[in-house]
Amino acid sequence: MKITFRIWMQDGPNSAGEFVEHAPEGLAPDMSFLEALDHVNESRILSGQRAIEFDHDCREGICGTCGVVINGRAHGPLAATTTCQLHMRSFSDGDLVTVEPFRARAFPVIRDLKVDRSSLDRVARSGGYVSTNIRAAPEANSILVPRHAARAAFDAASCIGCGACVASCKNAAASLYTGAKLAHLSELPQGKIENTLRVVRMVEAMDREGFGSCTNTEACEAACPQEISAHLIARMNRQYNWARLKSLGRKLT
Repeated sequence: MKITFRIWMQDGPNSAGEFVEHAPEGLAPDMSFLEALDHVNESRILSGQRAIEFDHDCREGICGTCGVVINGRAHGPLAATTTCQLHMRSFSDGDLVTVEPFRARAFPVIRDLKVDRSSLDRVARSGGYVSTNIRAAPEANSILVPRHAARAAFDAASCIGCGACVASCKNAAASLYTGAKLAHLSELPQGKIENTLRVVRMVEAMDREGFGSCTNTEACEAACPQEISAHLIARMNRQYNWARLKSLGRKLT
């Protein structure tokens, strides 16, 4: 099949970038999108040009490192699909496919399609943990977890931290990511002790990193490859407001 790629190339965060077109030979419908980019790089290397840099790791839709914007959509045209799970059969013969990095102030470009998403890691580190005494492993059933809580925690914990929610949001908000990280801990008995402190730390860390505010367009939910619900954002806001009210009440007394 014949596909023309229009790919963003940029040497670094302070350099000017530009789109470069490639129409590689030998693309097949069953190729994954990343294999097609590999094909582009092979042709560039053989012609003496440097390879276009992009992030990838597992290529199984698990690690969340492969995110790029394809024809204006984070991860491409298919719902619940990461970039590495996307195949060339999702495009028509003769298509022009534009590929660019995630655009957000909190995601500075490293080079080409690679962006620095360590801001998400810093948000998680600010409060995304449970303090516990570490000795021998506890008996598996010593803390009972209701089925509905376990299911809700698992659904929230399925977030792979790819940043598609940020890239798809007009304000570059990380509210869905942060809401998911909060929900998967606050649903479990082990995480409830630190709920109040955790939500304040993570929301304030999100603000410090330069992420925007949520305006409830729910573009994040539409772009999320794990289909995490935007209702977790409302839950996060409720938790944060309640935590601030409790803090104010302590100051007044």
